[in-house]
Amino acid sequence: MTLISTSAVGFYGWRGNEILTEKDPPGDDFLSTVCQDWEKEALRAQEKGARVVVTRFGIVLGKSGGVLGAMIPLFKLFIGGKLGKGTQWFSWVHSKDLTGGIKHIFHNPSLQGPVNLCSPIPVTNYTLTKTLAKIMHRPSILPAPEVAIKIALGEFANNILRGQRVIPKKIMDDGFKFSHPELEMALREILQK
Repeated sequence: MTLISTSAVGFYGWRGNEILTEKDPPGDDFLSTVCQDWEKEALRAQEKGARVVVTRFGIVLGKSGGVLGAMIPLFKLFIGGKLGKGTQWFSWVHSKDLTGGIKHIFHNPSLQGPVNLCSPIPVTNYTLTKTLAKIMHRPSILPAPEVAIKIALGEFANNILRGQRVIPKKIMDDGFKFSHPELEMALREILQK
């Protein structure tokens, strides 16, 4: 029996430029605590003999909704730009790599415990917005000030203004190959008409 549970790279908390893998400890902020509690409950299935894999998703990039669903309309209106300073890390995964990674986990019983599911090439928010602007042939000159984001989103603003630089070491060491590891290639595939 196999249980594949979903969590988030938010498990690691806000760690600046530190490169994080599955071996790194959790953070101590609200989102990290929620992830820890969720994972602890999932791991209880091991007591019943299940193989438990806790997948830690990066921000999922796909054709509908999500973060791109919020960003694309702003860029279409020529008002897209970096969020805050733009130096925060953005650990992301193409939706096709997410499903491919889950299939890989299901068919490889040696994988257990935490598994990061995010691109092996995280980017900063600045790189994300510049790349999106380039592909959409729009400028990326109007930054959203931190104070405005905090007023609009409250505590959730920390999820946008801070980030994690997460690497999917465990699944790559197990032989998984990402089909969209680079941001520009992934965005071009997602945005193609």
